[in-house]
Amino acid sequence: GRLTQRLISALTVPTRRGTLYAVDMRLRPSGNKGPAATQYKGFLSYHQSAEAETWEHLALVRARVVAGDPAFMDEVSTAIHVILCRPRERKTVFDDAVLMREMIAQRFPEHGIVGEEFGTERGDAEYVWVLDPVDGTKSFIMGVPLFGTLIGLLHRGRPILGCIHQPVLQQLMIGDGTTTTLNGQPVQARSCARLSEASLLTTDPLFPAKYQNGAGFDALTRSVRLYRGFGDCYGYLLLCSGWVDVMVDPIMNPWDLLPLVPVLEGAGVRISDWLGAPANHAGATSAVACIPELHDEVIRLLNP
Repeated sequence: GRLTQRLISALTVPTRRGTLYAVDMRLRPSGNKGPAATQYKGFLSYHQSAEAETWEHLALVRARVVAGDPAFMDEVSTAIHVILCRPRERKTVFDDAVLMREMIAQRFPEHGIVGEEFGTERGDAEYVWVLDPVDGTKSFIMGVPLFGTLIGLLHRGRPILGCIHQPVLQQLMIGDGTTTTLNGQPVQARSCARLSEASLLTTDPLFPAKYQNGAGFDALTRSVRLYRGFGDCYGYLLLCSGWVDVMVDPIMNPWDLLPLVPVLEGAGVRISDWLGAPANHAGATSAVACIPELHDEVIRLLNP
């Protein structure tokens, strides 16, 4: 306990430019009301019980074992992974979606909220939060780690902040339209000179023909080097972190799209709707996200 307190004191020492590091004391090994340090068995007992809240489990995506006996470090890392991958009860997830709204309403009572669950509250407010607790429901049900939680913030209808959280893979991507980080490290989309060298993703390969122009999408798939269906919010995370070059979705809801916009723009990605018009507003219903040098060609192929 004393060692932990000394470490916290060292990290939060005041400097001329403010505190050296901000330490969030809400996440504690045995709950936010518990001590800052506890025995390993206490940590396990708390997170294996019904007492621990889902946000405390998911916050462990940021946990890292930094020192100790190698065998014990492996044991702790494995335990954290098991906690993150545990199945969640449907009712618990539903209650957590309600709790997300309640926490925002308590902290920012004048703000609005838009979400897939429970509709819109104060949609005309100056600041509006956009929530999708489980983006990629089908992937979530099938145990495919392409799902995630999307959270966005609008100011007068325009997205200014967004995040993609993938708990299983321990990835948290945050963007403000200028910069984007993945687990705290800046990321940028990669460059690609020619579409013939690009990789393309979409969520559902049947949707382009159903909702947009199937022939145009087929032409696009024939023009790229690699085409895969690694979609949902994780496809956009891959685009922003430099693993792929184009991600398209022919049909989207505001809670699917708006949280992504600041993340994409902060990583240097150009985002539009299927026709090439801006997609940074609640009226947009599709997405074409692409590195800037290929965007015009992609739009031309999609709309023959």
